[in-house]
Amino acid sequence: MSLLNISRRAMLAAGAATAFALFPLTASAQTPEDVLIVGQIAEPQSLDPAAVTAVNDFRILMNVYDGLVRYRDGTLEVEPALATSWDISDDGTVYTFNLRDGVTFHDGSAFDAAAVKFNFDRMLDESHPYHDTGPFPLAFFFSAVESVEAVDDMTVQFTLNGPYAPFLSNLAYPTGLIVSPAAVMEHGADYGRNPSGTGAFTFGEWRSNEAVVIEANENYWDGAPALQAVVFRPITDANTRTAEMLAGGIDLMVEVPPVSLSEFMGAEYTIHEQAGPHVWFLILNAKEGPFADVRVRQAANYAINKEAIVNDVLEGTAEVAAGPTPPAFAWAYNESLEPYPYDPDRARALISEAGAEGAELTFYVTEGGSGMLDPVAMGTAIQADLEAVGFNVTIETYEWNTFLGEVNPGLEGKADMAEMAWMTNDPDTLPFLALRTAAWPEEGGFNSGYYSNPEVDALLEAARVATDQDERARLYQEMQVIVQEDAPWVFVANWKQNAVTSDRVANFSLQPSFFLLLDDVVKN
Repeated sequence: MSLLNISRRAMLAAGAATAFALFPLTASAQTPEDVLIVGQIAEPQSLDPAAVTAVNDFRILMNVYDGLVRYRDGTLEVEPALATSWDISDDGTVYTFNLRDGVTFHDGSAFDAAAVKFNFDRMLDESHPYHDTGPFPLAFFFSAVESVEAVDDMTVQFTLNGPYAPFLSNLAYPTGLIVSPAAVMEHGADYGRNPSGTGAFTFGEWRSNEAVVIEANENYWDGAPALQAVVFRPITDANTRTAEMLAGGIDLMVEVPPVSLSEFMGAEYTIHEQAGPHVWFLILNAKEGPFADVRVRQAANYAINKEAIVNDVLEGTAEVAAGPTPPAFAWAYNESLEPYPYDPDRARALISEAGAEGAELTFYVTEGGSGMLDPVAMGTAIQADLEAVGFNVTIETYEWNTFLGEVNPGLEGKADMAEMAWMTNDPDTLPFLALRTAAWPEEGGFNSGYYSNPEVDALLEAARVATDQDERARLYQEMQVIVQEDAPWVFVANWKQNAVTSDRVANFSLQPSFFLLLDDVVKN
């Protein structure tokens, strides 16, 4: 990289950093032209796409990196990105990608087939010299990959251990974003603080608990962005985030609290809404304690007044969930399922039958996090409903990243239940990573409540290798019926995501993927 470019990067970073420094929490001035200030819900955990799971982090990463494929604007359908085309073998086990020529990483190193192979070997091969820069929590997405080979500089081939229907969709997910091997080699375990991709924006700086700054990549293969820079500010308190938006200190606010939406009805704001594959649920500890009994898990589903939560806490911005699969996956959703009705008498009867009257429950709640809606208010409402049927519920509240550190390793020995939300790209993703027996935390998965049903395991394994979508749909729909009956979770809500922009922002739209794509955004 030339000294001129280094100097320019330094000036851009300094300018963008100044942009957020000038606007304290009591700001009432306008933010600078061509610099978009985004109010995020939390500090990112990492800027290494292979190391994170939260949409909060993904919203930054999708602007810094590209994958081989991406979701077409406004859809969850896959289109070319760093790969211009691909071929799939007749048996569905070999994918050959033709790569985009002339693309370089932000650090100046070349994007080629060797770089792609490095990325997936790093994630999947425990003997790879840079495997210890992980962890790689969503490596499950590519567990079907047997090998990755660079056929030539611009051709890469994936061989799977069998047909795997979600493969292309998973490549479009942030876990499939391509990082610079040179940057990983340079920074090692610190790569997550020193990212380098091929995306529309380059990394500027990360000031902990203040901002992540990204800058326009003028040489982006898909056209330079209109913005000079984007500043992602972590503002964990939703009321503070709302006040900042109203005061003009931020230009774009994600996950607007439902009770605050009415404050942005004026002409100086635009409220954006977009349905997507979201489910908000409570993980129940099915391994130990009261919820090891299916009757008590079902009782919790009857005890919680989900309609009241949706209408009163979430102000009608969600619908009551019926099971583990979001209705946004219309082709795979089981429309015959009805949500558990609010029936506290039925809940009390089941609790009595199980001998669980007066059970003590520890409930993990987060202050705010990816797709978690209004988690403290929801947690308080849930606590009241459970106590009304005879439980004694103690809430423990955590900041988002601390919360994940408590929940993801499993609830055993710690808690009886925990809030959680997932936004997914395929009906395979959430149940495969969070409901299979082989996805218990000690196996590297996210089944933090230790649910286990061999029939569900078999259905999920069969669905991901089925090449016929109708057959996949049948298997997923059958799985949903069993899981609803077993009640490893309390199925609470399917949310319609939202955001608000100031009248200075144009060309912004929310995506059903829940990602923020900012390369076309304009700000005056």
